[in-house]
Amino acid sequence: MLSVRNLTGGYSNIPLIHQLNFHVNPSEMVGLIGLNGAGKSTTIKHILGLLQPLEGTITIHGKTLEEDPSFFRKRLGYIPESPQFYEELTLWEHLALTAHAYDLTDEQLQERGEVLLKLFHMEKRRDWFPQMMSKGMQQKLMMITTFLIEPDFLLIDEPFMGLDPLAMQQLLQLLEHRKKRGTGILLSTHILEIAEKYCDRFLFLHHGKILIQGSLDEIRTQLNQPNSSLEALFLAITQ
Repeated sequence: MLSVRNLTGGYSNIPLIHQLNFHVNPSEMVGLIGLNGAGKSTTIKHILGLLQPLEGTITIHGKTLEEDPSFFRKRLGYIPESPQFYEELTLWEHLALTAHAYDLTDEQLQERGEVLLKLFHMEKRRDWFPQMMSKGMQQKLMMITTFLIEPDFLLIDEPFMGLDPLAMQQLLQLLEHRKKRGTGILLSTHILEIAEKYCDRFLFLHHGKILIQGSLDEIRTQLNQPNSSLEALFLAITQ
């Protein structure tokens, strides 16, 4: 379990998220929903250890980043909203570097890498540098390197930006596959139709606080809107 308890944090000791409490179970996809500036990316960066909490704890299988940095980091995979890469490395060299950092064998790199390249139709781009790629291809590079390590938990921040419909469907199918194999997923997205279809539970973040959380039916019950879509519930909460 990925567990967040009483998390308060932000930038330069200015709190932007306040007393967040939630968890992500294995084999579960949780949608992180909120307006721009609600604190979604800030929350994800705290989980990753890119920002230091002002208070609260974040644990994976009961361990914090401070207690065991290697254990913690190797169980998290991250797909950012904006692609981040090394301009001097080819696509395959990115995979090789990732495999080395996560102690994958050459056999695991070859087997998993080839499958992912084929899945995302990137076989012919394996020797391309990122600057030769479109925004969508760069995003695929991020996804391939993340799925290569097969982490226990995935943190995904607006992954659909720049992807064509086929790539979006391939990503969603892969997320479903990983979830069935035990991966816990925290997905931040503004595409509420996708979130409603694929997520098991939802966290509604507003001004850095969780206003409501639960399954779609649980939230409908709490808001007394038994037939509302996720989008309708989102508008009711945020307005």
